[in-house]
Amino acid sequence: MISGDGAAWKDVFVQVFSRNRVQNSFLVPAVAEPLIVWVMSGSATVEERDLGGEWKASRVNVGDFFLTRSPVPYEMRWQADGDRPFQVMHLYVSVPLFEKVVREMLGKAGGNVTLKDVSGGCDTTISHILNLLHGELVAGSEGSALFVEGLAQSLAVHLVRHYGVADSEARARNALPGPKLRRAIAFMAARLDQPFDLNSLAGAVGMSEFHFSRLFKKATGLSPSLYFIRQRVAKAQQLLQETDTSIIQIGLTVGYSSPSHFAQIFRRETGLSPTDYRRR
Repeated sequence: MISGDGAAWKDVFVQVFSRNRVQNSFLVPAVAEPLIVWVMSGSATVEERDLGGEWKASRVNVGDFFLTRSPVPYEMRWQADGDRPFQVMHLYVSVPLFEKVVREMLGKAGGNVTLKDVSGGCDTTISHILNLLHGELVAGSEGSALFVEGLAQSLAVHLVRHYGVADSEARARNALPGPKLRRAIAFMAARLDQPFDLNSLAGAVGMSEFHFSRLFKKATGLSPSLYFIRQRVAKAQQLLQETDTSIIQIGLTVGYSSPSHFAQIFRRETGLSPTDYRRR
């Protein structure tokens, strides 16, 4: 994964991922920022659904994109095909930039504007801007902050102009800001071998325990403690599949000193024992 999060990237946050060819269902958090997911390489069938709803499939190829500003988490899964790796860019437009563009374009009428959801769309302007942003991203220190700022503003204007919709409920305004959510998830991921500590986690993102817990659950559908457990299990799954590390050591790596407790949690979350999961 590569990402842009320096001073030049204050108006957009960009991440590039090389994805697994098959991804089982997972929760996509709700955040305040508009999110674009753009296919850079490969092709896949991507399915999405509201929690407990029906799966809806989209066939995507290079240049196709997803756009969301969902106020609630939803589920996603996919299966890639062909020989090329499945690589995607995630781009978050900052709320201050989005709101500034809305005000300048629509004035007072823009107070209740959000963006419609798009699944597997194709937009040559979005592809062109994201391709230029990717070029600045891989340029590293040679990238131009001024150029990135101009591209971010152009993208925001294009999104409001072509995908803006009235939002009588002013949705997503109470969602957890994306930078805080990413910081919280990274904080947990770096401490899987340690006990869960809500006070330290909330402090890391500059929020009270109560306020953080409420908005985190709203964003992810899970309490911080349960999200942490699932991070531990996901890491254990990766180690079981990709390494020959002993099950006891894997349990210790993800914070379980008791092998029986580790096996109990793992089975509860996956339906399999660690041994059976490794044998699949």
